[in-house]
Parts: sequence; C-alpha cells; structure tokens
Amino acid sequence: MDVKEVVRVAKNYVAELFRDEDITHVGLEEVDFDQSDNWVVTIGFSRPWDRNIGSVLAGQASRSYKVVRIRDEDGKVLSVKERTLGDSG
Repeated sequence: MDVKEVVRVAKNYVAELFRDEDITHVGLEEVDFDQSDNWVVTIGFSRPWDRNIGSVLAGQASRSYKVVRIRDEDGKVLSVKERTLGDSG
C-alpha cells in the first residue's frame, strides 16, 4: 500500500466507526510504518462535547486522536486506539 491509500483507509474507517458521534474536522496527524510491516496512522477529529465554552473562549479547540494500525499486506485495519498527547503511538 502507498501512503495516500493508507491515509484514505484510516480516515474512512474512523469516520465510519464514529459516525454516530457527529465527528467533524477529521484529519491526518501522523503516519508511520513499523517494524511489523504495519502502518500506524494517527487521525484527529472533533466531537460535539470537545467544543466546550471554556476552550472556545480560550481559543483552543479540543480534539480526539486515534491511532489506526493497518496491515500493509492487505489493508486490513488491525486496531484503533486512543492517542493522548505525549504518546509515541
């Protein structure tokens, strides 16, 4: 798989998985290829409850980050995990 294809798979998977949560601003944050021949893609997005009045007034938009692990061989999504700032994936 090439990088653009992997990113498209990850974004579509996250958008579909969290569809009922009205996520917005879905975007690529990071992409990496690990030693196990898997792609590790971090996707960021906003949820309605991420946009609270305090963060808006402070000029900060809260985002959720998910790390999507995709097998290079066949493009199968292996996992979706929470990513917090400071994690290395």
